[in-house]
Amino acid sequence: MLTFILHTRLSPDAVRSPGALETMERALMERIRKACPEVKWIASWAVLGPSDYLDVFEAPDLENAARVAALVRTFGHATTEVWGALPWERFKETVRDLPGRPEFVELSSRA
Repeated sequence: MLTFILHTRLSPDAVRSPGALETMERALMERIRKACPEVKWIASWAVLGPSDYLDVFEAPDLENAARVAALVRTFGHATTEVWGALPWERFKETVRDLPGRPEFVELSSRA
């Protein structure tokens, strides 16, 4: 499974009251479970910044991640960004054997 980070910003028209957020969340998650049964939700946070929410989920491929983002956009009157992510340990393994920066010879020296 691949890990994805989903940043969501709701439009001001998306919900009329704070209580409606929970109703929208339940309905959206049900829709995602039906449309993308292989997707596994890892975590969700409300954030203070350019996004309203940050979610972490696993999906078998990019197509399923795109489906999740499309469902969130259309259901929640939202804009979304989806980022692929690697756990830090896996990233270190991935780059461990890459060559280092090439050595450069200084072409001129100041005396």
